[in-house]
Amino acid sequence: MVSPRFLGLFIFIVTGFLAFPISQSKDEFIQAGIAIDIQPFTDISAIESEYVFTEIKKVYPFTRLNKPIILPKTAYYPARNRFRADSLINYLNRKTPEGHITIGITTKDISTAKGNITDWGVMGLGFCPGNACIASTFRLTKGQKLEQLFKVAIHELGHTQGLPHCPVSTCFMRDAEGKNSTNEEKEFCGSCKALLIKKGWQLK
Repeated sequence: MVSPRFLGLFIFIVTGFLAFPISQSKDEFIQAGIAIDIQPFTDISAIESEYVFTEIKKVYPFTRLNKPIILPKTAYYPARNRFRADSLINYLNRKTPEGHITIGITTKDISTAKGNITDWGVMGLGFCPGNACIASTFRLTKGQKLEQLFKVAIHELGHTQGLPHCPVSTCFMRDAEGKNSTNEEKEFCGSCKALLIKKGWQLK
């Protein structure tokens, strides 16, 4: 589902100081052009946060993990006991430094508008292109949440880089179409991969 904002909102979904990894200086992050910030909210576990950070760092080395922050009350939708994904993205966007992209991760149910539906539950959401996105474990499969959360996160990060949904069923950029198809996704397809490589992603 694509909404009108920017080139569309795509369905699939920095506060706190962290030292940069020993192998990467602050200057290296600045020179990278774009740095990815993994921003966990306080409800998600350190294991889940670390897993997403480690997997994303494999394909994009200029990635860092921020300290957890509290979910903003302004994004809460009490009628459905959910958080509005677009509000969370706007919140993260305001905290994202220039030259960075932030992916927020949470366990909470998140939603956005889809067509005539004002509150559609999603796994993730991102602006295309944009500086922030969000991914949630709420609709992921028990026992497979770590890998599936990474796939949702990498999907939404792809949108921030300008990638639309992809027709290739095994590509990370596949349109979820209201389902959890992450187990069928294996990697970025050739065309999606080529665009990301141009942007500095280390994809084979």
